[in-house]
Amino acid sequence: AALDVELSDDSFPPEDFGIVSGMLNVKWDRIAPASNVSHTVVLRPLKAGYFNFTSATITYLAQEGGQVVVGFTSAPGQGGILAQREFDRRFSPHFLDWAAFGVMTLPSIGIPLLLWYSSKRKYDTPKSKKN
Repeated sequence: AALDVELSDDSFPPEDFGIVSGMLNVKWDRIAPASNVSHTVVLRPLKAGYFNFTSATITYLAQEGGQVVVGFTSAPGQGGILAQREFDRRFSPHFLDWAAFGVMTLPSIGIPLLLWYSSKRKYDTPKSKKN
C-alpha cells in the first residue's frame, strides 16, 4: 500500500490559469495495492499563446516509517492555447455561413428544376382512365 500520498501540481501559475473545478494539491491517506486513484482538475486559461505543460510531483511512503518516495506524472510538453475568439472562429458550426451558402445555391438548382418541371407538364399527356 502507498501511505500519505500527496499530489502537487505547481505547473499552472494563477496569473495564467483559473481553476474551474478540482484542486492542484491533494492528499490521500492510503491507496491499496493493485488499485488506482483518479484526480481531475479543470482549468481555464487566462492568456493565449504557447505553454509548457510540465509534470506534477507525487510523494508517498511505501511502508510505515519508510523513506519518502518521489515520482512524477506524465508531462505532455508544449501546447498552444487559443484565444476564445479564435477558438470560436475555428470550431463554431458557422450556421450563418451555411445559411448564406444555401440561399446562394437555390437559384442554380431551383431555376433548372422549374424549367424541367414546366416542360414535363407541357409535354406529358395524361393517360385516360378506363372503366
